[in-house]
Amino acid sequence: MNDDLLRFGFDDIGTPENREHFAREVVLLQRYNDPALGWDGRHAMLPQLVASCGEETNVAAPFMLARGRDVHLGRRVFINAGVTIAAAAPVRIGDYTLIAPHVQIHAVTHPVDPMERQRWAFWSRPITIGENVWIGAGAIICAGVTIGDHSVIGAGSVVTRDIPPCVLAAGNPCRVVRELDPPDPATLYALRDRL
Repeated sequence: MNDDLLRFGFDDIGTPENREHFAREVVLLQRYNDPALGWDGRHAMLPQLVASCGEETNVAAPFMLARGRDVHLGRRVFINAGVTIAAAAPVRIGDYTLIAPHVQIHAVTHPVDPMERQRWAFWSRPITIGENVWIGAGAIICAGVTIGDHSVIGAGSVVTRDIPPCVLAAGNPCRVVRELDPPDPATLYALRDRL
């Protein structure tokens, strides 16, 4: 078994600590997704929903989140409307990353064995999305995946394996389509930092 594999079952879900966490998360998400809240209100609430959040990071509503205490968002991340993040293992999203509408990020899944599923068994593996990544609309990022810095994931892709840095990758399953020129580190974030 891999060291990063985390196993869970009904007993884990049903602990008083987890029930309390889930109830608190539901209340916070209801407030966060209220259309009357506005950008400033959401920005102020975001650190209550996730484990860590860099400056100038924004997440549009509606936002679907499970186990936000395992989610780490870098600086100037932008997550568009309708995104789902299901954690239970660390989910790390690097600085300047853009995530389009309706992307799904699932660090958790269920076993294939039907007897295991009867026990509500599930497992999770960490997901790491590097810096300055762009994930296209409707993409699905599966448990245990790492996406390298500066890469682009095409809309509707299903990412089941690691994607290296500086590539365009797309499809189901997601595969590298072509390499991208690496950015000049001296000027990479200069324009956005002036905004």
